[in-house]
Amino acid sequence: MSNNRSGGGSGRPNNRRKKSSNGGGPNRGGGQRRGGGGRRSTHVYKPIAAELMVHEAVPMKKVEYISKTVYADWDLSPKLKIALRNAGWVRPTQIQEESFASIVDLRDVMGIATTGTGKTGAFLIPIIDALLKDEPFQTLCLAPTRELALQIEEEFKTLSKGTTFTSICLIGGRNINTDIQRLKRDYDLVVATPGRLKDLHQQKKIDLKQASVLILDEFDRMLDMGFQKDVMFLADQMGERDQTLLFSATLDKTQKKLIDHFLTDPVTVAVSSGEASAEHINQTVRYVSGDEKFDVLIEMMQEPELKRVLVFAETKHRVKKVTKKLNQAGIKADEIHGNKSQNYRQKALKAFKSGQIKALCATDVAARGLDIDDITHVINFEAPTDYDVYIHRVGRTGRAGKTGEAITFVDN
Repeated sequence: MSNNRSGGGSGRPNNRRKKSSNGGGPNRGGGQRRGGGGRRSTHVYKPIAAELMVHEAVPMKKVEYISKTVYADWDLSPKLKIALRNAGWVRPTQIQEESFASIVDLRDVMGIATTGTGKTGAFLIPIIDALLKDEPFQTLCLAPTRELALQIEEEFKTLSKGTTFTSICLIGGRNINTDIQRLKRDYDLVVATPGRLKDLHQQKKIDLKQASVLILDEFDRMLDMGFQKDVMFLADQMGERDQTLLFSATLDKTQKKLIDHFLTDPVTVAVSSGEASAEHINQTVRYVSGDEKFDVLIEMMQEPELKRVLVFAETKHRVKKVTKKLNQAGIKADEIHGNKSQNYRQKALKAFKSGQIKALCATDVAARGLDIDDITHVINFEAPTDYDVYIHRVGRTGRAGKTGEAITFVDN
């Protein structure tokens, strides 16, 4: 097989994998591949009803999935089977087992699965298998965070051991000139965060038309972090695609039109409900008159169990005032909102993650994409006006299987 890979800097071979005509089996067949292809409102503040914000946590139940097959039985390249065995992978997870045939048949797939369900393997296993069996092609994988992008590339390296396949990870926080130099060669897999990839594309350092497969991982978080326009732009720059795979932990009905922009006649594989939930978070309200809110917040923040606290307010002005009051009371706090630069925001987040500050005060928009696993408490200094926003706020705590605490101030 020719080793003339498609990649960032040179011409790609004019070939496409063949789409199965029988649709459904794991064996490849004949047939041609198909192309793929805020401002805050001014309405009067009216918070959601207090009873919607009271709930006793229900511990998260872990349901163990027993696969019907093992990797050794799958129609995979021997090299991939060896790599899986060496990595200690014996049985597929549910998302891997249920999405494999559709991905092999070159269908667009929408996978609904939470973190920790093996979704990275769900797309890497059939992609690597296809690289071993078919003509060369390039895959572009977009991820919302640097950490996830690095993790995807690391897993690709693990599962492609013993092959000549190559990958590159394009993320912010690194010297872009190093990326530019590395893009002078070809890659089978390009993993990137939207911001860095868009920057490189606008500098004409990468030709996105060379990729024929697009993977959008943790799609809901990309939207949450404000990457919608960038992701749409990058996908459109690819032009005709052979396949698009989209993975998301949650699925909002309002996103249907957007998802239809990326996927054509997709197969949906859902191993979770797709609904954002706060069932595992203790939720309480405190009835406080407006004048007393600051005093009550300061008193609460002195309790030892409040170790890392995210405080939400409705406006930038109120966030600023809350932060000032906390600092004046000797409680280390910082703020993120639209009037703060990206550099300031990153410094505040770093201080919050490292424990240098106890409280981070934020507006909803500024809190997009906060990737912090051990927030002990979320405090709504002001209740939101929308229930989905409320669920999104309180979902910042209780991550990684932990029970979280959410407290909302309600006007007395």
